[in-house]
Amino acid sequence: MDKIEPANQTLCPVARSELVVGDRWTVLILRELFMRNHRFEEIQAQTGGTPQMIAGRLKSLEADGLVERRRYNERPPRYEYYLTEKGNAFHPVMLALRAWGESWMKSPDEGRAISYTHLSCGGSAGLGPTCESCGVPLEREDLRADLNPAYAEERQQRWEAFKAAR
Repeated sequence: MDKIEPANQTLCPVARSELVVGDRWTVLILRELFMRNHRFEEIQAQTGGTPQMIAGRLKSLEADGLVERRRYNERPPRYEYYLTEKGNAFHPVMLALRAWGESWMKSPDEGRAISYTHLSCGGSAGLGPTCESCGVPLEREDLRADLNPAYAEERQQRWEAFKAAR
């Protein structure tokens, strides 16, 4: 029987990608970065991950070139995390996960968690990857996010619970 090659030694792009973004916590961290939450506490509060888990995933994302750290405080040293060009290139994957989740993992009466407005045309962006109003491919920087009030409240409750537990 032939030996199975590790994922990083295959030509399969899915197997190689899974090595970097193939777990729930990494995808949730990327979600928060796409939602412009850059500080460790914000990421931890919204993902529910332990500090060790979030730190480990952020270090891996940084080592893989998807995230860069930027110091915002000298004493004590504190960092914010930003997507790199490689990290931003994951946006269509996030749109696809969102579209699949909205279509298959929720009931229609819950409404969309986030509605995007396509700033170029001013219309509803829909679920992507192209704008449902004008047909142009969606780019992260050209979208305005409006959170469903129930989702905004859910996120606020997570933040409040996180702060209270500290």
